[in-house]
Amino acid sequence: MSQDKNKVAQDDSMKAVTIPDDIEVQKIIGVFSSQTINRVGTGTTSRKAIQKSYWFAEEAAPDENGRVVMVQPLNNHNIPSGPKEEFPLPDFLEKFDPELEYYQTEVYPRIQEMNSTLKRAEQQRDQGALYSAQFEYEATLDFDEQNVRANFGLGLTYMERGETEKAGDIFERVVGLDAAFAPEHKHLFNEFGISLRKSKLTDQAVEYYTRALEITDNDENLYYNIARAYFEQGDKDECISNLTKALELNPSFKEAGKFLEYINKTE
Repeated sequence: MSQDKNKVAQDDSMKAVTIPDDIEVQKIIGVFSSQTINRVGTGTTSRKAIQKSYWFAEEAAPDENGRVVMVQPLNNHNIPSGPKEEFPLPDFLEKFDPELEYYQTEVYPRIQEMNSTLKRAEQQRDQGALYSAQFEYEATLDFDEQNVRANFGLGLTYMERGETEKAGDIFERVVGLDAAFAPEHKHLFNEFGISLRKSKLTDQAVEYYTRALEITDNDENLYYNIARAYFEQGDKDECISNLTKALELNPSFKEAGKFLEYINKTE
């Protein structure tokens, strides 16, 4: 997790540094801190106050400008939560300081505890123990109310129990989380959207897929799924429009082609 900040700072641009192919570069991951200095009080009572904040940092794949680090704040439970911010490596090393002991004693154990709770929740849901799953998902959300997997899982649990009103409440939370539509959550994302439609929550399904298309508009499956939701609403025009977009992205999309052919025959 540690880096030689002074050595890096000597280079004006990381792009100018060439690392031999046989040298393994350790990626940054762990807890770091930043400090802000504020003035408190006025006149003769004015004093300098230093505020320290903790962050979870993880190096991402390099972009065209070089190495980058994703930084996420820690919540009150010492869990990484909320939106991530991207920093070029030189900027990151200048602004943040490593906190190895804090990571080992405060953050890592809490992350492990939360992940164990989430794993139990998913196992309970897979086994059909839906009330136990609800308890474990809610316990996970006590650690981090923005945890994507826990929110998806709890929403799916409610839908499987036929509790559409509670599922709708979870939907409102999920649809506001940009991270919910990230590629690493694609499996849960698709399952959640399909379950919304099958639970007759078609208005929410349309809103859900519309929100997803704001983030990525090059996924034919999104257009296909929103087309199905529009079809169940009785909106054939929107259904046809989105099926057409799906086929423009993937002309060999058989399900979309058959669906469009069916609709055209029934008009």
